[in-house]
Amino acid sequence: MNRTLPLKVLLLLQTIGLLIYTTLVINIEGADFIFVFINNILSINWSGQFNLDFSCYLLLSGIWIMWRGKFSISVILLGFVAMILGIVVLAPYLLLLLSKEKGDVKRLLIGDR
Repeated sequence: MNRTLPLKVLLLLQTIGLLIYTTLVINIEGADFIFVFINNILSINWSGQFNLDFSCYLLLSGIWIMWRGKFSISVILLGFVAMILGIVVLAPYLLLLLSKEKGDVKRLLIGDR
């Protein structure tokens, strides 16, 4: 059995699930997520704490994408997009890397370093 199959399935399910959820939220609430996101942080409550914590994860994932890609212009742009869109970008990127690196998780994480 392919050792990375569970990870691939998880990444695919996360991408599809979040795309569906995001589409539903945009249809109901609109696309003005930045205002809601920042207001939650400024309100100093658990929603704000979660959003601030999540922002830290997004920042780290974007920096990791940039580092792994050796800070080329295209990878810097991808990192910034990932910081905004989260798992919708990160999961497909990881799926692409899993394929490129033939399931070698060490190479997925550090590339050719």
